[in-house]
Amino acid sequence: MQTHYDYIIVGAGSAGCVLANRLTENPDVSVLLLETGGSDKSIFIQMPTALSIPMNTQKYAWQFETEPEPYLDNRIMHCPRGKVLGGSSSINGMVYVRGHAKDFDEWQEHGAENWDYAHCLPYFKKAESWAFGGDEYRGDKGPLGVHNGNQMQNPLYRTFIKAGAEAGYFETSDYNGALQEGFGPMHMTVKDGRRASTANAYLRPVMKRSNLTVITHALVHKILLEDKVAVGVRYEKSGKAQDVVCNKEVILSAGSIGSPHLLQLSGIGNKEVLTKAGIECAHELPGVGENLQDHLEFYFQFKCLQPITLNGKLDWWSKLKIGVKWILTKEGLGATNHFESCGFIRSQAGVEWPDLQYHFLPAAMRYDGKEAFAGHGFQVHIGHNKPKSRGQVTVVSDSPNTPPKIQFNYLQHQDDIQGFRDCVRLTREIINQQAFDEYRGEEIQPGEGVQTDEQIDTFVRENVESAYHPSCSCKMGNDDMAVVDSETKVIGIKNLRVVDSSIFPTIPNGNLNAPTIMVAERAADLIKGKTLAPVNVKVEGDNQWQSRQRPGR
Repeated sequence: MQTHYDYIIVGAGSAGCVLANRLTENPDVSVLLLETGGSDKSIFIQMPTALSIPMNTQKYAWQFETEPEPYLDNRIMHCPRGKVLGGSSSINGMVYVRGHAKDFDEWQEHGAENWDYAHCLPYFKKAESWAFGGDEYRGDKGPLGVHNGNQMQNPLYRTFIKAGAEAGYFETSDYNGALQEGFGPMHMTVKDGRRASTANAYLRPVMKRSNLTVITHALVHKILLEDKVAVGVRYEKSGKAQDVVCNKEVILSAGSIGSPHLLQLSGIGNKEVLTKAGIECAHELPGVGENLQDHLEFYFQFKCLQPITLNGKLDWWSKLKIGVKWILTKEGLGATNHFESCGFIRSQAGVEWPDLQYHFLPAAMRYDGKEAFAGHGFQVHIGHNKPKSRGQVTVVSDSPNTPPKIQFNYLQHQDDIQGFRDCVRLTREIINQQAFDEYRGEEIQPGEGVQTDEQIDTFVRENVESAYHPSCSCKMGNDDMAVVDSETKVIGIKNLRVVDSSIFPTIPNGNLNAPTIMVAERAADLIKGKTLAPVNVKVEGDNQWQSRQRPGR
């Protein structure tokens, strides 16, 4: 068996599959891709509507849990991460959001040189194949299929957009283009009715390349170091530990929980943390596992006065018909994630760019697919997307089989608490617009009795959930807590990089799959010693908030 490769990539997820594809474009470069999980060919992964199943299945996801969260009444929060080819892109909700342009300008302000929007935009375009054609903002020749589902056939989708406009917000035809702010159709990583994971888009088309080796069911134990040089990795397969050597680099793409944990298992991190876990410190890097960020959200639910919602499709017979139609045609309700309209707004006057995000769903149900109540309803998922609370990923044992301690410290910062108060009040204002009059019934959740700051705070602490966007735990930058530099290289260690959402300096305003893929596309070029030229385009809406304030705001 081959034991030497030019590049060893740990994790066949959203970033790892991209890197495997791009690095093996050179036939003279050999790549080993290691993945702890297995095949992604399950119908429950490939059929978009079944998204809640793989996320909650041990076979396909690390079912991590947080420590009791002190600012959420000590609740233990669910933190699933992909453990399958495609990683979290094979278990996520397939929502495609790049983030606001200023999110990436913010990265540069935090020390990530040349990671501003002008440098990132060419790689967003390189990655995607937008179903409605390319322009100066969108790409149409990339591997990643991006669509907008069933074209909002349910009338509630357009009602939500209309209500946003009636409340005084923008309408945007493309929130991934010139104007994120406002209400419009939501985009998803679905192509020809099938989930467009990075396994489907990037890995499967190149699996037969002779210079690519993919090993599944491989649990990586540690990075092998010699005098602060990464020389390979140790992994376990079928109960047997094996060492493989890299000629060029080891690249961690294990995600925002896995990558900092592997660095710590390898003796790279905060010395006190490592010593407490029984790990010898090979290189002190205090930022490893710090700066952890995530998005929270809750469901704002209403009864629906007309029997047009997906609550009427949750019986076994309806699900069977939806599944059979999808198997035969890849069309119908099986071919969408059902989040087909959305909104991005600012929580307060003076906020520089949108910090609240809506996913609209023409059903009232939980994320695991269970009914919220008997009857018809609809809901919006709403969250404050620029949190100031910070947490940690902390190794607790030298065994790779022992999960790390995860603590997000959700709602630790007062601004995050205020952000969710704004979520409740602004959402009520939107749903109570005239557009919803023929559909809107009783408010189920939070309920009309939740009005004061104290009542809202209590409701949020008891009901808010993770949006499953852990990030920033190996942040890119140049300060004392940075883990990687602007080339994605681990500071102080040669031949070692981290390329995944853990290197984000700050969390963007939106779902994280799109920016993770972008980061991997750009990192692949950095590894090759080339980059696409930056592109400066107009991004509208930056200075228009004052004219869009509603009276009394």
